[in-house]
Amino acid sequence: MSENRRSARLRSYKGGSIIFGVAAAIDCIIRNMPETGAALEVESPVGIPNEFTLLIKPEFVKRNCRVDWRRSNRVGVQFI
Repeated sequence: MSENRRSARLRSYKGGSIIFGVAAAIDCIIRNMPETGAALEVESPVGIPNEFTLLIKPEFVKRNCRVDWRRSNRVGVQFI
């Protein structure tokens, strides 16, 4: 099996919020975050739009994201 990652996976366990629309937010856990994106653990990927802003806690850094893949309780995103 070949690796298709653009950068090395850096494991993490940070809180985050998926922000979209006027006031919508979904809490998540950032499981890994290489330079180019992140893997987010969520209760359910249903209702998460293809593009959103990720608020990384506790640093309160915001990153614009595009969904790359979805699985049962995880969403992979690219930073844009």
